[in-house]
Amino acid sequence: MSTPPPPQALTDDTRPVAAGRTDDDGAFGWLRALGPRGRRAFTGAFGGYALDSYDYFTLPLSMVALSAYFGLNSGQTGLFTTVTLVVSAIGGALAGVLADRIGRVKALMITVITYAVFTVACGFAPNYETLLVFRALQGLGFGGEWAVGAILVAEYASAKNRGRTLGAIQSSWAVGWGLAVIAYTLVFSVAGDDLAWRIMFWTGALPALLVIWLRRSVQDAPEAAAAREQSAEKGSFKAIFKPGLLRVTLFSVLLSTGVQGGYYTLATWVPTYLKSERELSVVGTGGYLTFLISGAFIGYLTGGYLTDKLGRKRNIWLFALLSAICILAYANIPSGANTLLLVLGFPLGFCMSAIFSGFGSYLSELYPTAVRGTGQGFTYNTGRAVGAVFPTMVGFLADSWGVGGALVFGAIGYGLAALALLGLPETRGKELT
Repeated sequence: MSTPPPPQALTDDTRPVAAGRTDDDGAFGWLRALGPRGRRAFTGAFGGYALDSYDYFTLPLSMVALSAYFGLNSGQTGLFTTVTLVVSAIGGALAGVLADRIGRVKALMITVITYAVFTVACGFAPNYETLLVFRALQGLGFGGEWAVGAILVAEYASAKNRGRTLGAIQSSWAVGWGLAVIAYTLVFSVAGDDLAWRIMFWTGALPALLVIWLRRSVQDAPEAAAAREQSAEKGSFKAIFKPGLLRVTLFSVLLSTGVQGGYYTLATWVPTYLKSERELSVVGTGGYLTFLISGAFIGYLTGGYLTDKLGRKRNIWLFALLSAICILAYANIPSGANTLLLVLGFPLGFCMSAIFSGFGSYLSELYPTAVRGTGQGFTYNTGRAVGAVFPTMVGFLADSWGVGGALVFGAIGYGLAALALLGLPETRGKELT
């Protein structure tokens, strides 16, 4: 008599999984394990962060044209980034509180609408001062989107795969960056510089379509929403500064400051460095950025995997060191060696992105459910605001040091991040509810 075949387990979307396996096994097990609701949340957060990235990069890519149009010096153009990032701290903190008080999805929609509206408004700015104000207001939405989207997905993800799940969310930043470079290459090749920078900002209206889908399809993780509602301290700033969380909050701010100071130094000034000091054309700049962005996309995914395997702290330590080395090498390539510049763009993008992959899971795990949005929103975006000093310093020193020489400030930022980890615990494997 023949032995009957072993039974199969069914996933939540009714696809069979071989006996002996769990739902989160395999290359895409982390995605299956989210369940239908979690996958919709993942899609919403992925799209929101990609479009957040797209809207952010409309400015750095248009920086040379803006400087010529308004007659700006390097310090004034660097101030665009500083204002955006400083105001993003306010937006991120407010969005975190909203996420804890009214829910993750509602807060996410508010942030997306905010950054889309003011990105479009930038395209209508008649002078430098107005553009600076609109860019600052764009920072309100820009600051909150990542923290809220990351928490939304983190609360659906398993402890085993949370790092790679949030690493995949982080990879959408490279997707948005890539779309912005494609739009930049097309728009600046067809339109004159005086109009092209405005068109770039006007394309920032695209996120409005995402908001419609979010409202209809995505909801908060039920268990996390219930736990949040039961707490009397939900969305409390005071709670994240109490003795039990004070150390975590302070060192998380320092960690975020270092990593984002290094990252935004590069994100803001590399396009200008390539076009002004390396004398590349619009198409040439786009080609070089393609290598950088390709490395970034793979770095996000790899870093997400390693943050689950090595742990949150080891992953950040590793890529802080490698990112600092890559910045120093990239900024000191001899003139005329543009092929080497092209090749080094890939590991530079890889390392400076892989360090971010663990942030979504790490900051989510450092705070309890009732103040997870508040803690993550405040620490990540306060670090972003303080880190904004780095690209501003590059702007003011670029006239005397050159952009390439001033990029050393990015390496200093990664050193600060490594030091901050000494005051934070390892959280790999921690359950959120």
